[in-house]
Amino acid sequence: MTTATPAPAPSWRTPALVVVCGCLISMLAFGPRSSMGLFIGPLSETRGWGRDVFALAMAIQNILWGAGGPFAGALTDRYGPAPVLAGGGLLYAAGLALMPYATTSVELYLTAGVLIGLGLSGASFGIIIAGFTRLLPPEQRSWSVGIATAAGSMGQFLFAPMGQAFIAGFGWQTALLLLAASMIAVPLLAGVFPGPKGMTASGTPAVTGANIGYIAAVRQAFQHRSYVLLVAGFFVCGFQLAFITTHLPPYLTEAGISASLAAWALALIGLFNVIGSYASGVLAGKVSKRYLLCANYFSRGIATAIFILLPISSVTVIVYAAVMGLLWLSTVPPTSGLVALMFGTRYMGTLYGFAFFSHQVGGFLGVWLGGVLYERTGSYDVVWWLGVALAMFATIVHWPIAEKPAPSLAAAEAKA
Repeated sequence: MTTATPAPAPSWRTPALVVVCGCLISMLAFGPRSSMGLFIGPLSETRGWGRDVFALAMAIQNILWGAGGPFAGALTDRYGPAPVLAGGGLLYAAGLALMPYATTSVELYLTAGVLIGLGLSGASFGIIIAGFTRLLPPEQRSWSVGIATAAGSMGQFLFAPMGQAFIAGFGWQTALLLLAASMIAVPLLAGVFPGPKGMTASGTPAVTGANIGYIAAVRQAFQHRSYVLLVAGFFVCGFQLAFITTHLPPYLTEAGISASLAAWALALIGLFNVIGSYASGVLAGKVSKRYLLCANYFSRGIATAIFILLPISSVTVIVYAAVMGLLWLSTVPPTSGLVALMFGTRYMGTLYGFAFFSHQVGGFLGVWLGGVLYERTGSYDVVWWLGVALAMFATIVHWPIAEKPAPSLAAAEAKA
């Protein structure tokens, strides 16, 4: 049986151009989403809702972002990243544009929750990671994932103060429309991504791993202990990030911190995560990925415990934001790298999508519990300490992960 040789990419579609456009998409997609916490106060006051209403909308957004991940990943594996990114960007823009017109909680759940959540599943860095993983040779994959993740963090750094400035200058409704307009660029940038078949920049086949079908690939992945542990640990990352993104601004303003500093706290997380994500991408190609993950989660738990035990001040807010920024999305390069190492790149979008679904289940619970427990107790303390406990759990479950191809992958390739 012969296999057709993949056609070379057009001369203009260089790896550098694809990486730049992918990073811009990551920045645009992550920016508005990371500034959602700025709207919880003005939107709730305007509509007369409790924080649990907005929190549930963000929880729906997180869970659908995750639930759509495996499907968006499978579409990427089959058709390439371009149509998936373009469709996701349009859904995302529609959700942002319709949010100002949501006058009932159900309408908010449909716009901020369903539309933006499904849009993110197609237009976020998970799809970009799958595209980069196929485009670049193995020795550059972790680095490229770090770059894409850092770009997303730069979006947080830019959009958090920008969103606050839009709210202050034009009102929260117009601010959302301006954010929606920025997402129109995503379909245009997505056009540079190549199709599902082709060669890496070094001339090697872009797809590795046996062609065993999506269902068999998923079944074998969940029969592999190390993949299950990785998926369980990624749950914790989602819980912490979603809770902090949504509830840190109101937590700080209630403690007497100005709204502008609360916005800058989110921006600082994004700025320092540019450093953390890039460094993680570089390190993940040189040192143990599981040890990087253990160190990350342990450090998050210690930093959060210190933050909530100390009196809140401008200094503690800035220091905590900087530390969490270094650790924020630096889990992504080693996590995605382990998925590619265990199972190859053929079903990378699908299998990383399932790992990210676990991340977003954690995000759903982090956002939702934050809102519910605040309304019932008047405090975020329980959720803060739950985040610390989960960080220790993640430290433990990553330790026994085996950093090598899964036995099922080797067996399938032997039969191929």
